[in-house]
Amino acid sequence: MHSPFRRMWVWASTHAVDDFFQGLVPAAVPYFVLDRGFSYVEASGLALAATLGSALPQLLFGVVADRRPVLWMAPLGVGLAGVGAGMAGLVPSYPLVFLMLVLSGIGVAMFHPPAGRDARQAAGDSATAMSYFAVGGSIGFFVAPAIATPALDSLGIGATGLFLPPAVLVAFVLLRYQRRAFVAQRSAVRREGTNRPGLFAALTCVEIVRSIVSFGVNTFIALYWIDSLGASGSLGGVALTLVLGGGVMGTLLGGRIADRIGLVRTVQLGNALLLPAMIALLACPDKYAALPLVALVGIVTNIPFAVLIKLGQDYLPTRPGTAAGVTLGLAVSAGGLFMPVLGVIADHNGPRGALITLVAFPIVAVAVSILLRTPEPSAS
Repeated sequence: MHSPFRRMWVWASTHAVDDFFQGLVPAAVPYFVLDRGFSYVEASGLALAATLGSALPQLLFGVVADRRPVLWMAPLGVGLAGVGAGMAGLVPSYPLVFLMLVLSGIGVAMFHPPAGRDARQAAGDSATAMSYFAVGGSIGFFVAPAIATPALDSLGIGATGLFLPPAVLVAFVLLRYQRRAFVAQRSAVRREGTNRPGLFAALTCVEIVRSIVSFGVNTFIALYWIDSLGASGSLGGVALTLVLGGGVMGTLLGGRIADRIGLVRTVQLGNALLLPAMIALLACPDKYAALPLVALVGIVTNIPFAVLIKLGQDYLPTRPGTAAGVTLGLAVSAGGLFMPVLGVIADHNGPRGALITLVAFPIVAVAVSILLRTPEPSAS
């Protein structure tokens, strides 16, 4: 038996590349303002273009992935994600930039359902193995600004074109891998078992609540350090880096915990720990002493991440692509839709007011996660 990482390295790596292009968009948006003279409204429209492209089609792609093997869909998704994001800095007009970012988002959406389905097939019953797939996306999103920003600083917005060749290469490698390793995929597309849509709906609610907290913390944590704790902008950046890095650690930790105590208990544990972690962070008045607490918030927020993906596929055993499309796409992106509300709260009460508002959400997550049940075993 291969180790979990040996089974999952292709899916973890390609997930990292795919979600790298999601992270590239927010890193590139300021340079569209600086180099192209786009207004802030136009800049926010670009972020919306990528989000809409990646969120809305995932359910459709999930349905397709459940009906047919579509071994080409995940490779094409990676390729489109990279081509769209890479071309965005090269095309001459705002409408074309907008279109390229929608295309990139569609590529991201196209990757997740079939990749989630096939990664689960490779992972088997190991939550640890599935956590490697999930953490690949987190790493890709995390490193995108660090890799892209120096190139954009030196070469301007046209530097997005540098990321075109890697996307095409990874798409080709994944397609070859799919054809070689999943010749028998057609017999594995549909799993046997009884779908539990009620439990899946409860799980989706938990995922949405988790997404709201994650989006909110990522959006306002640096501003909280600067505005409320009196820190410099660089220290605020350190706080953001710690919460994102904690998210990577939490995703891996959640998979290992789930293999020991079970999927449902792990989700409930992550939700229960988030409330005291948020309270401890907001109660700490020192900008340096609070740094390990923000890392802790990142860890506990993401303990349920990979577990929710696997659990969702267990609740919809005959629809693994649809389950992955919802848990990796719709539910995760839904948190971004709540950000305008937090923005209004922050305008009136500062970033601290926005983070205090988020403290209520773990209570909701704990209450809903009580409804979750361990799924019945199903044949693969």
